[in-house]
Amino acid sequence: MSAESPAPCPSVVRTPLHGFDLLLNPRLNKGTAFTEEERDAFALHGLLPPHIGTLEDQRERRKLALDHRDTAFGKYNQMRDLQDTNETLFYSLITQHIEELLPIVYTPAVGEGCQRFSEIWRKPRGLFISFPDQARIRQILSDARYDDVRCIVVSDGERILGLGDQGAGGMGIPIGKMALYTALAGIPPEQCLPVLLDAGTDNQTLLQDPIYIGWQHPRVRGQEYDDFVESFVSAVERRWPHILLQWEDFAGANAARLLERYRDRLCTFNDDIQGTAAVTTATLLAAVNATGVPLKDQTIALFGSGSAGIGIANLILAEMQQEGLTEAQARRRIYAFNRYGLLVEGGRDMRPSQLPLARKRADVEGWKLSGGEDISLLDVVRNARITALVGTSAQPGAFTEEIVREMASHTSRPIVFPLSNPTSCAEATPTDLLQWTGGRAIIGAGSPFAPVEFGGKLIPINQTNNSYIFPGLALGILVSRATRVTDAMIMSAAKALASLSPARQDKTARLLPPIADSRSVGLVVAEAVANQAIADGVAAIADAATLNAQLRAYVWEPVYLPYERID
Repeated sequence: MSAESPAPCPSVVRTPLHGFDLLLNPRLNKGTAFTEEERDAFALHGLLPPHIGTLEDQRERRKLALDHRDTAFGKYNQMRDLQDTNETLFYSLITQHIEELLPIVYTPAVGEGCQRFSEIWRKPRGLFISFPDQARIRQILSDARYDDVRCIVVSDGERILGLGDQGAGGMGIPIGKMALYTALAGIPPEQCLPVLLDAGTDNQTLLQDPIYIGWQHPRVRGQEYDDFVESFVSAVERRWPHILLQWEDFAGANAARLLERYRDRLCTFNDDIQGTAAVTTATLLAAVNATGVPLKDQTIALFGSGSAGIGIANLILAEMQQEGLTEAQARRRIYAFNRYGLLVEGGRDMRPSQLPLARKRADVEGWKLSGGEDISLLDVVRNARITALVGTSAQPGAFTEEIVREMASHTSRPIVFPLSNPTSCAEATPTDLLQWTGGRAIIGAGSPFAPVEFGGKLIPINQTNNSYIFPGLALGILVSRATRVTDAMIMSAAKALASLSPARQDKTARLLPPIADSRSVGLVVAEAVANQAIADGVAAIADAATLNAQLRAYVWEPVYLPYERID
């Protein structure tokens, strides 16, 4: 991303901080693991108990405390406290217990964390940039503590998961995403900066809440909003000319157009659009391998055509064309929906980004419909003989028993992906899907679900989670020093993940690698993305051999290093 190679991780930490200042710095604090010599050098005697522990001791102590919490939110709150106290221990704990803790630091627990963010906010992390501070953005970013920043996740808090407008509480999402940059891809934490653009909120509960920490003002819209975002992006470009900027949880009306506006101006991507598309396409490729019917021969319903649904559609269309279909042929295999039903020409409330997905009226002539002005999901499943159903609607229970049984009546292995999260927003539960299909459904869920017992077997549920994609995507971009994020780089991430599917060797196996393998998955995705950046001519690195060496040297590991005091 810059003319300079990414700096390798150091082997010794040198700092002038000492005493309380050192212990209060979460990036540098080692707690009881400071050695006797370090306690002498950094004036720590008396500030720490006499026991000299290890990272392993500390992990065991923190895990024991975590296990005593009886709610997901309680665990989330404790992990946030740990992150703000000792980052190395925080990341070490996650990497040792990825499968258990990913749902705590990320979805679904982060949803409640955002809803209750004002209640638990204690220490500064990242930057809150509010609309009244628009003229101060450059000053805010200029602090020397941000000199090492190379990547930013930014949200305006308007569309948090399936929970809607959470205002400044949406900061939980950039914090969580950046934590996974480090935990799952090894990006050094000091290079990660979460940002919340506070343009107000239309959440009436927050506007009336005396403890709400955000700007208590209705959301700024129109040109004022665009100028605010532009002020932020311009200041970021000036401060860090080679930054990676990830957009997160912007409302559908803004997400696609902001990506389009800035994608050729700086190195940027939108995880809701491109990350969701990549992980969904990867999981679909794994699923169709299990069915034996290639993607180009599947008939797919996309229930939800917001930013995520459109991103999924575009990547599926691209893959179908790579498999030999023309664009027109590929489009005929996809049926997309908005809140009024199937997208058809002349239909209600279609945004410009949805128009290319709209079916011609002639496509549905002669269909037997259930009645009413709009064409329902059941109508499409029945008449188009849908074989794969993907949900990004945030409408719990939208995949009804009647719809799923109809689908299962004409395909032997129905592919059903209820991707909306948190769990409360899922379009169907895996238990119901397996019961309604006699155990034949191939399921990918956006949130984690426990294995389901069916037919005397315990069936694991594939979590089609963006965490398989965006950490490795970011790592590949950073190590290759890409100047742009190309569509081919997103596709390469999807195919790299699909290549790791256990179902490639055993059609009865799970579609995606275990969540516990996420860190190794991130490295595979990163290498594929970086090589594609080289092939696309957007990388500042010349060859694969250099890439591999720099990738290994760059990745940060959550271990304690020896400290030396400097004046």
